[in-house]
Amino acid sequence: MNITSRQLPTIYLQSISEQDASEQYVNWLNDPLVNQYLETRFQDQNLSTVINFIRDVIVNPNEHLFTIRLKGNDQHIGNIKIGSINNIHSVGEVSLFIGDKDSWGKGIAKQAIQLISRYSIETLKLRKLSAGAYRPNKGSTFAFINSGYIEDCILTDHHIFNGKPCDLIKVCLFEQQLSLLPKIIIS
Repeated sequence: MNITSRQLPTIYLQSISEQDASEQYVNWLNDPLVNQYLETRFQDQNLSTVINFIRDVIVNPNEHLFTIRLKGNDQHIGNIKIGSINNIHSVGEVSLFIGDKDSWGKGIAKQAIQLISRYSIETLKLRKLSAGAYRPNKGSTFAFINSGYIEDCILTDHHIFNGKPCDLIKVCLFEQQLSLLPKIIIS
């Protein structure tokens, strides 16, 4: 499945497959700059761990993982996921990373967030989406806020970052904010 928008010129999302596991993907997950705010940083990643992760996500109906791809050349530059879906409460958690450092600072995270958010509300029928970022990860929080999310809460000293307790900034988007998001095309 692909998710795109005529209003977003740079990227589209594509459902992940085992074929997306590559040495480049593994290198992203092991790169200290890329993974500094990812929970995967606590163990070395390899092709086998990535393939197993993809397989687990594909069979889990409460996880939807997509590659983030450039429209111009279909290059895989990162991933975004709506996961931890709770259908009783109609909520889910958005998480992402941009592995390709040449794509940093270009608004790509914002576009990916907008696409998956619209998909999550319209297609998956979720009423509230949330995301979290370590306090020093200002770029991630900024991308979510720029996508229409609002601050939900701060979990004080919730994680350990660089050996010290660190706040987790939680943001959210409600179904009533759907009009803030660009229309999507699913193919």
